[in-house]
Amino acid sequence: MDVISTHRLTRFYGKRIGIREVDLHVPEGCLFGFLGPNGAGKTTTIRILMGFLRASSGEARIFGRDCHRESRRIKEDVGYIPGDLRLYPWLTGHLLLDLAGKIRRRSLEAPGRELAEELELDLDLKASSMSRGTRQKLGLLLALVHRPRLVILDEPTSGLDPLMQKVLARRLRMLADAGHTVLFSSHSLAEVEQLCHRVAIVRDGGLVADESLESLRKRARRRVDLVFDSGAAASIDPPSLLDVVERNGTRWTCNLTGEIHELLSWAAAQPLADIAIRPPDLETLFYRYYGEERSGP
Repeated sequence: MDVISTHRLTRFYGKRIGIREVDLHVPEGCLFGFLGPNGAGKTTTIRILMGFLRASSGEARIFGRDCHRESRRIKEDVGYIPGDLRLYPWLTGHLLLDLAGKIRRRSLEAPGRELAEELELDLDLKASSMSRGTRQKLGLLLALVHRPRLVILDEPTSGLDPLMQKVLARRLRMLADAGHTVLFSSHSLAEVEQLCHRVAIVRDGGLVADESLESLRKRARRRVDLVFDSGAAASIDPPSLLDVVERNGTRWTCNLTGEIHELLSWAAAQPLADIAIRPPDLETLFYRYYGEERSGP
C-alpha cells in the first residue's frame, strides 16, 4: 500500500513552475528520502501534501484521501515539521504539549517527557530563550510524540548537532520497524544514504529518480585511486574502463566504468606504487543528475 501517492502533481507560482508532473509513491513502513538542493521543489510538494498549498493540477493523496479536500482527517495521523519552524516567543514545551494533547484529544505529557529526555530538551524554556537547535528539537518532539502513522520532515536536521542527528535517526528507524512511514526531505545525500530505504531525487521541480538505495548503489561508479611509480604516469594512457577525473603528478583519481576483474588485470601490468578501490560513490551519481561532475575525492 502507498501511504503517499501523487499523479502529475503540478504547482505554478504565477508564471514560475514550483513543481511539474511529480509522480511520487511512498510505500507503507518505508524510510523515504526526498532529495534535492534548495529550490528544487521539495517544500512545495510537502506543502501540497499537508494541505497548505493547492495544486495547480494533478492529484495528491495520503492514506488514500485527497490532500486538499480531506486535509483535516489526514492530519489526525500525521506528524510534521516544516523547514522554517516558527514559534510564539512566550510558548514553552509544556504549553505546546498540553495544546497538542487537547487538539489530538489525548494526554501527551508522559510520552512527551520521555521523548524530551531523549532529545535533551528542557520543556520549561520559553521559545524566546531557545537556540535554533533547541527550537528544532521541540518541533521534532511535537511531530513524533503521538507516534503517527506517517511522519513528514522537511530538512529536519537543520540546527541539530551530530549527536542529536543520531538520536533522531534511531527514533525514525524504530518507527519504520514498527510499520510507520517517514518522508525525510534533505539536500544532504550523506544523511539520506545512512537512513533511508528508498530515495526520490528532484531537480528543477521534477523527479529525475525514484528507486531503492540498493538500486542506486548498483548504478553508482566505484572511485579508484592510482599512485604510479615516479615519472611513470606521464607515459601511460588510461584504459577505456577508467574515467580519469583528476591527475596530480603520480596520482590519478578515476571512476570505474568497467568490471573490477578487468581493472585488476590491467593494473597488474602497470608500474603502480599503490591502488585503492572505494565503494560505489553515490555522491558522484547525485551530481550527475544535476549535470555536474564532481572533481577530486
